[in-house]
Amino acid sequence: MTTPELPVVTKDAYLTLHYRLATLDGEDIISTFHESPATLQMGTGQLAPELENTLLGLAEGSHITQELPPEKAFGPRNPELIQRVSIETLKANSAFGEQYVVGDLVDFTAPSGGRFAGILRAMDDQGYLFDFNHPLAGQSVLFETKIIGIL
Repeated sequence: MTTPELPVVTKDAYLTLHYRLATLDGEDIISTFHESPATLQMGTGQLAPELENTLLGLAEGSHITQELPPEKAFGPRNPELIQRVSIETLKANSAFGEQYVVGDLVDFTAPSGGRFAGILRAMDDQGYLFDFNHPLAGQSVLFETKIIGIL
């Protein structure tokens, strides 16, 4: 009698899983292990593509922790994504009277209507300096996953 094959994660699988993203010293960035598991459709952008790639081929019931270098997580830091924004542009993208301090995460509307965010790094009389890199860009992370079910 043969044992049935366990389902494995494919590029369009529907899965239920627990996951944890942490710094290399083990500090949680996000974790579902102490709450309800996540349910997601692979390939729909619910999880970063680089993180999805690490799940491909894992069998139902797998529980692994992987150390991901920046290239396999949120990418390297891109100096071109550190941009100066004029006072007028920030006012046009802000609620009336909004005040910002260094370290704030600010949402912007792109000309195409999409949204993106940047962290305010510095400000002066000429405007504001924003970092539009993902906050985890350039960092290695731990990615722990427990695949509960695969459809």
